[in-house]
Amino acid sequence: MRGIAAARSREAQSRIEAIRACARTVGNAIGDALMFEQHDEPQAPPGHAAGNEVVIVLCAEQGFVGTFNEHVIEATARRVASRSTEFFLIGARGIAVAAEHGLTIGWSAPMVAHADEVPALADRITAALYERLNAGQATRVTLLHAVPNPSVTIEVVKTALWPFDFTRFKQALRANPPLITLTPEILLAKLAEEYIFAQLCEAIMLSFAAENEARMRAMVAARTNVHDTLDELIGESRRLRQDEITSEIVELSSVTLAAATPRRRRHGERKRGKPEPGDSGLS
Repeated sequence: MRGIAAARSREAQSRIEAIRACARTVGNAIGDALMFEQHDEPQAPPGHAAGNEVVIVLCAEQGFVGTFNEHVIEATARRVASRSTEFFLIGARGIAVAAEHGLTIGWSAPMVAHADEVPALADRITAALYERLNAGQATRVTLLHAVPNPSVTIEVVKTALWPFDFTRFKQALRANPPLITLTPEILLAKLAEEYIFAQLCEAIMLSFAAENEARMRAMVAARTNVHDTLDELIGESRRLRQDEITSEIVELSSVTLAAATPRRRRHGERKRGKPEPGDSGLS
């Protein structure tokens, strides 16, 4: 199990750069699209619920991860204090922990078991998220997930997905702007959705790698505990065997001493001249 977890963690981390390259490509496209219109951030739909927030939390689907889910949920509970928060919880193992902390789970999905499943999960989350945004049920979206960490500490990071910040992308400087077939507003909205999809892919992949690192540490700790327990049992067995041997020696010594006592008594009586039974005393 430790070997499988190590292989999955390495595979997940090897795909991070490709996801980031895709995000950079979409970011460059956003910079090109900004040539047509200055667009700071999308406006919330009319009739939206002011202050509502969606928090996406990535936990583990499978077990043997130690306190991985507890760390993620506890970090979420500390950083998100608003009562008007709906949680998107990914990973069945985190549902019970989230319920203990009183988190309201509005939507959930299984966490990936292989790196190839990441795009499909990111697409499901994006669809559910934009369903809330288009219906005006949320004005803010936050993402919390663990990242790989060489130390034993589980590091949880927080990323703001919405409102989408267009100002972080550099506007392209070109003599001839690119040709487009969509209005700038629609183009930027679609590019923003693609960028959020890429961010979700990266977060899921990082969380999957961190989950398997936690599983590796849990397996190492379990093996250490097994060895320690085995050593304790062997030591206890030796002590019990030594006690048993000591008891047997004491019992044997007691029997030998009891058998030798009458002979010593008769030998002493002979020395004092007392005739033994059956002895007439005649020489």
